[in-house]
Order: sequence, then C-alpha cells, then structure tokens
Amino acid sequence: MEEIKELGSSKAGSIHCLTIVGQIEGHQLLPEDTKSTKYEHVLPLIAAVEESPEIEGLLILLNTMGGDVEAGLAIAELIAGMKKPTVSLVLGGGHSIGVPLAVAAKRSMIAPSAAMTIHPVRINGVVIGVPQTYNYFSRIQERIVGFVTEHSNISREEYLKLMTNTDELANDVGSVIHGAQAVESGLIDCMGGLADALAYLHGRGRE
Repeated sequence: MEEIKELGSSKAGSIHCLTIVGQIEGHQLLPEDTKSTKYEHVLPLIAAVEESPEIEGLLILLNTMGGDVEAGLAIAELIAGMKKPTVSLVLGGGHSIGVPLAVAAKRSMIAPSAAMTIHPVRINGVVIGVPQTYNYFSRIQERIVGFVTEHSNISREEYLKLMTNTDELANDVGSVIHGAQAVESGLIDCMGGLADALAYLHGRGRE
C-alpha cells in the first residue's frame, strides 16, 4: 500500500511526501512482480492531506512507466484540485500518464537527468478495429491533451507535435524529452531537486 511520509515541519505544519512509481494500476490488476502504484490507495491519501490542518503541503515524487490512463487521470485531477501547495518532482522518468501527473501540481520540477516520454494513447491486447474503438481512443487522448495544456505552459500544437513525432522513437510514435527540453517547451515549470521542491513548499520561492 502506498504511504504518505512526513518530511519535515514549519510553523504552518508538516510537509508530506507521496511517491508515484512504476505503472499506475487501475481496476485491472498488474502481475505481482510489477512495481506499481495502486490508485485506489493513493486517492484517499491525497484527500487526507488536503483535509489535515497539520499538513502544510504535498511533495509528489514521480518515476512512472505508464499504466491505466483513467486511474492516472483520476490521481492527477485530485492533485490539481488541491488548495494546499503541491510540488511534483520528476526523477528518472515520467512516461505516458506520468506527464499529466507531473503538471497537475501547482509547481512542477524535473531533475536534470530525468526524461519524459510523450506518445499517443495505446493499449495492449486485442483491439476491435471499428469506428467506435478509434473514437474512444481519440476521446481519451483529447482528455489528456486538454489536461496537460491547461495545467502547463506548453501549447497544444507543440504537445501534439511531440506526441506524434515519428523520428524520435524506434518502432513507435512520440518523443522523449530531457530535463532542460521539458522546461524550454513549457511542459515543466523549472529544473530542480529535492531542496528546491521543499523550499517552495515551505513558502520560499513561491510566486
């Protein structure tokens, strides 16, 4: 089960940390040997942080490998709807659904060595090739694009360009952008590390 850990405290209260790693597990269970974040455990923890008078802010550490789109968007929407200060810090990688999770926080940061993978919505297994199926994927993708562009400074045109790039990934469509590129594109607010994230949460460096 996911845990929220207290990192430190100030006069206003404590800073808590939530790790979102591996794949985001939704209603379909992942294999036992797959490291995953179970969204049904994370949702009540986020609500508890928002409700607690002793908690000043939330630090979200991200190193994702994709997963259930609906589950990932549910977590992202909860984070985006918080009134308390929130910071996301991408470490290692933010793959697929990790992108909306990163931009959901009030301040998004990325480590210099981290990377983010952006690609169209896809699914494993048998897909029925009918118009309804393609429309379904199109609607899901539009929800992701809308969320990301609403909660970051990247333009819709630039995000779609990164998502549909055919020159970046072997045998796939999409892009991998590293720390500085993520900031330059407007996807992530700034480069930073743990000290920077905590300074923001404790009220130092907030805009």
